[in-house]
Amino acid sequence: MDQLAAMAAFVRAVDSGSLSAAARALPSSLTAVSRQISALEEHFGTRLLLRTTRQLALTDDGRILYERAKAILGEVREIEAALSRDPHQPSGRIRVSSPSLIGRLVVAPLLVEFLRCYPALSVDLLLIDRAVDMVEEDIHLAIRIGRLRDSQLVARKLTDLQMIVCASPDYLDRRGEPQTPAELSAHDCLVFSDSPGSAEWRFADGTKTGRKFRISGRLWMNSLDALVGAARDGAGIVRVPSWQVQSDVASGRLRRLLIKHEPAPTPLHLMLQPSRLASPKIRAFVDYLVEQWDKIDAFRSPHSRA
Repeated sequence: MDQLAAMAAFVRAVDSGSLSAAARALPSSLTAVSRQISALEEHFGTRLLLRTTRQLALTDDGRILYERAKAILGEVREIEAALSRDPHQPSGRIRVSSPSLIGRLVVAPLLVEFLRCYPALSVDLLLIDRAVDMVEEDIHLAIRIGRLRDSQLVARKLTDLQMIVCASPDYLDRRGEPQTPAELSAHDCLVFSDSPGSAEWRFADGTKTGRKFRISGRLWMNSLDALVGAARDGAGIVRVPSWQVQSDVASGRLRRLLIKHEPAPTPLHLMLQPSRLASPKIRAFVDYLVEQWDKIDAFRSPHSRA
């Protein structure tokens, strides 16, 4: 049995949802694909797929093999590309995921110069506001906000993000300026969320995790850009990353509030699988992104890394 070919057939069958679709995509015959998967099951001594007339379902052992096989096949493609390329010129495709706002306003503009420097490279930038499964979704690099849990991924810290609350001078002239987080319940707060309902914002209270305070949300949106625009127009108090409104605060269009109560900054990391460390194209992208990130004025704050 050609194990790589069998694993490729198995992964393609899971991704496409059926053996016949996998056979068409490879291309191969339905009989050959079925035999390859049966050979895998015999080799590992376990059932990998539950097959019905309409769909395929992974067993627990099948999911383990699927995730590892997908990673192995990706590494094989990396090796093939590395051995066939100009040794002095990284080449291939890089798949990067990022939170939408940072990806659109920060990462995307940096890609123009990166692609100019590396003409043999291509980049897929995926703007996704969730933690991706890097193996299953075939993501080479992921930008993630928040404290890291125990993980087998390699992390490179980019900066720290400070969440702040602010409002326009016009709103504060009309409604007054809150002096404590508890007073936000009496104000018009602009909330970032996909699902309106009750809302809480976290502030420092002398503990490691801080304390959540209930706020009064009068306007809910799933776009931080739109919320900042509404805050500039006097609609209420907004909570956003400080880098996003740096110019608004500096110009006086927005006024920073409750500074003494701001929570601890949140780290921003660039994540990758350990197996990707040896890839020239991944090293090139990581080095470029870290170097360029250090030059962005909006992230030069007391909370940013040295």
